[in-house]
Amino acid sequence: MAAEELIEVKFRLADGTDIGPSKYSSVTTVGSLKEKIVSQWPKDKENGPKSINDLKLINAGKILENNKTLAESRSPVSEIPGGAITMLVVVRPPTADKNSEKLQDGERKKSGCSCTIL
Repeated sequence: MAAEELIEVKFRLADGTDIGPSKYSSVTTVGSLKEKIVSQWPKDKENGPKSINDLKLINAGKILENNKTLAESRSPVSEIPGGAITMLVVVRPPTADKNSEKLQDGERKKSGCSCTIL
């Protein structure tokens, strides 16, 4: 029985800091990698992700899908043999909740603003 392939990956945050590198099985899903990132997110950083849905992982310019494995998401063109794969982590900005959006719409109507966005 062949040994399972381990792939070394580090995650680069927007400010240039890294999480990792750590070794992961080639059958690890992108969703599982995102769970690791959420759990290891530096506490001193603002606007951290609350769930995996707040994150996008990018490898070699390609946004990775949660249900794909690490092996399926690799890009041999951008990898250096024996080196760690660096994936970019993008955090979606927090969205306003529905209640505050309704208040803003109501305030526009009260003020008589009939703005049109082109």
